[in-house]
Amino acid sequence: MLAEGEVEAPTFPPMLAANCSTALGRAVPHSPRRARALRVLGAAVLLAGCAGRPGLMPTPRIYTGAGARPLFTGPPPPTTSLDLLYVTDRVPVTTPDGSFAYSSDRSRSMAFGSVTVDIGEQVPWPVLAQQSTESKRELALELRLGAVTELGRFPPIPYDVDPVPGGITRSSATVDVHQRAAAGLQAEVARRIAAAPRKEVVLFVHGYANTFEDGAFKMADLCHFFGREFVCGIFSWPAGGSRGLMAGYNVDRESGEFAVEHLKQAIRLIAQTPGVERIHLMAHSRGADVLASALRELNIEAYIGGDSVADRFKLKNIVLLAPDIDADVAAAKIFGVVSDPDLAYGAAPQPRKVFSGPGVHITAYVSSSDKALTLSQFLFGSLVRLGRVDVAQLRTEQVAKAARLAYLVDFIEVKGTRDFLGHSYFTSDPAASSDMVALIRYGLKPGEPGRPLEEIRRPFWRIPR
Repeated sequence: MLAEGEVEAPTFPPMLAANCSTALGRAVPHSPRRARALRVLGAAVLLAGCAGRPGLMPTPRIYTGAGARPLFTGPPPPTTSLDLLYVTDRVPVTTPDGSFAYSSDRSRSMAFGSVTVDIGEQVPWPVLAQQSTESKRELALELRLGAVTELGRFPPIPYDVDPVPGGITRSSATVDVHQRAAAGLQAEVARRIAAAPRKEVVLFVHGYANTFEDGAFKMADLCHFFGREFVCGIFSWPAGGSRGLMAGYNVDRESGEFAVEHLKQAIRLIAQTPGVERIHLMAHSRGADVLASALRELNIEAYIGGDSVADRFKLKNIVLLAPDIDADVAAAKIFGVVSDPDLAYGAAPQPRKVFSGPGVHITAYVSSSDKALTLSQFLFGSLVRLGRVDVAQLRTEQVAKAARLAYLVDFIEVKGTRDFLGHSYFTSDPAASSDMVALIRYGLKPGEPGRPLEEIRRPFWRIPR
């Protein structure tokens, strides 16, 4: 029996629940309005978890119609499958069919490896290439997860220590394991860089309630439509758990905080790999908070070393897609160094230091039509989620302050939705994905030829319809 004010989570038929990646948690006290919101959130999560096998995302507009750019410019690849790098702190498991996979549980040790994603069923490359440039396809081009191969694993955190006179030191055996894993990860990145047309890495951080498979599919979509020119990778943190309240949102939120240390290490090691020229970081939904926290630590690390985060870690673009993070929290994390004049720059603080051209650019894709962020904002009492920032609702002084950061940040407004929640428009909306391709693949600035955007007031832009 439920206590007054509690809401019972919906139950699902065993067969249905077995095929869903997420389900609602147990009963939770809430007001009637929050109860209704929870039901909507639960339905949304259920729909996401029970959706059929995904197909290749719609073709970005930049590759269709008059003046279309070529999608593929090099020789045909040896296979239509995509081989992605992955880094994860999920627990490895063996599936009922005996294959290797990762669960939604946290692993205290970070692993890396290779995951393949198949596009279509035995579709020849000429057919796949042609269908990939059609606005209306004749083939569904379903995505299927191929082999998942773990190539190395770091020690579990916190690392073991040994007592020594005067204190403690990292265990020698643990350091050896770490160094072997780090060398293995860098060797794998170097191998991929040597084979890639562009010596750049695109690393994608997925969002809430996503499985390892979900993250791989999203990166496969993006990598394919970046022309298969980059080294493409995913950082898969332990999201997708069904324990706890609010469809496991609170568990995922803490798992995201747990994963920050591993993401920071992964970015640092990739950046230090010989041959890597640039890194582009992309994060969706709750993944934006994970990325913002890792960047805060990397920014402090670079600054104390008398360097910039762009130069030390080869960062070019930071792309936040429907970011599910409080706007104030995001600003505090991303601009923490600028807001701390007492922090040492090299040997001593330099309160009046002149920050040179940033080298790295931040792009946030936002939409007031994002129902998932509307629910998140309501349930957690946030003034505004970063992914729902609307220039029309900002105060004059807020717009003026944003304008002073126009050299560093752009907000790209997406109107309307093409998916159920309006939260995955970066793959479901050909206009939004087209702008992303123009940014990452072609390095175009807002409003430049090939990247048509309507200027609202810099740094705020709108994707035209």
